[in-house]
Amino acid sequence: MTAKSHWLMILTTLTLSALLLAACGNPAPQVTPTASLTPFLPGPTQTPRPAATATPAASPTPAATATLPYPPEGYGPTNFPADINPLTGLPASDPALLNRRPILIKVQNLPRSDRPQSGLSRADIVYELYTEYGSTRYAALFYGQDAERVMPIRSARYPDINLIRMYKAIFVFGSAYEPVFRRLANSEFGDRLILEGSDTCPALCRFDPNGRNYLAANTQALQALLTKRGIDNSRPNLDGMAFNLTPPAGGQPAERIFARFSGAIYNRWDYDPTSGRYQRYVDKENDVDQRNEVYELLTDALTNQPIQADNVVILFVRYEEVDPRPEVEVLDFKLLGTGTAYLVRDGQIYKVNWQRLREEDVLTLVDDAGQPVPFKPGQTWFEVMGLTTRVQNEGATWRFTFGRDW
Repeated sequence: MTAKSHWLMILTTLTLSALLLAACGNPAPQVTPTASLTPFLPGPTQTPRPAATATPAASPTPAATATLPYPPEGYGPTNFPADINPLTGLPASDPALLNRRPILIKVQNLPRSDRPQSGLSRADIVYELYTEYGSTRYAALFYGQDAERVMPIRSARYPDINLIRMYKAIFVFGSAYEPVFRRLANSEFGDRLILEGSDTCPALCRFDPNGRNYLAANTQALQALLTKRGIDNSRPNLDGMAFNLTPPAGGQPAERIFARFSGAIYNRWDYDPTSGRYQRYVDKENDVDQRNEVYELLTDALTNQPIQADNVVILFVRYEEVDPRPEVEVLDFKLLGTGTAYLVRDGQIYKVNWQRLREEDVLTLVDDAGQPVPFKPGQTWFEVMGLTTRVQNEGATWRFTFGRDW
């Protein structure tokens, strides 16, 4: 049986798995950044927004971090030393880990009863992508570290194609809407797709705590499965990102970042000056009216430690609805060309541009003159929001409210 025939046979068994949420956030018009967060709600009757619910801080997550000496010129965007991870700017604990492809894994975000997710703190890069009906999912990229259990794994969406191409990744996912799967299977990376099968354990197995029957991946065990299947797992060119311990000039204070996708999905990043990282808080309950956000600290079920990031990046992209049927919401975007972005690092925020000029390029950040803007060495979380996303700030607090472009 040919590889294409194999995928087409699998395709016939896959159906749309759309998560319907009753509580979606109201779309917000794009506005120029303001000097105050109030008034916040659109419309003739505007109510001042209460302060965000305070949540006690937790101890920092143990993670690979940059230590001195670090070259003053930094690393990247090209000519990375063989032992420096081009996705974090950090030395690999084992340089042999870099002699392979990155592994991109789709991870569930709803229902809340399935949180906390497992393995996210070990990823080099995490993207939060809007999927449908107010929901988001994570696409977690593993390269410089392995994770023995990444879960819950869920289905693919059209925007994942951008990430698979730019990072030349192995793609691990649960299933896909039929047209999405067809595009994945017929792509140039069709042989790098990993779905659950009779031969996938221990790389991809069922894990059943409390009867939940999660699909989970072991990134280290996955290497043997790739060898068994004859999949090209050679080190790709991942040039593109620039890293420097010294923050760029021209930033504004950013101690708290809000990223709201809907009435069901809203996040907060709090800066911890002791660790120099941002700690992630997530929605604990629905907040359809945008008046009563309730947060809880997001931890990693693998380590029982808080989720933290060295960089938080807000990307502005044009989401487009690609299925005309009114009863479904199927979205895509092209992360190609240039667009607006905000980089948050070291307690500062910078309005910059994201750039990806070719399909094979890694996403990077540049200034208005096209010069690289450096990430802080370490882990990066990308919040991928719509072009009409609303930006507001008051002092060191910034709020990004997802704009529906369709």
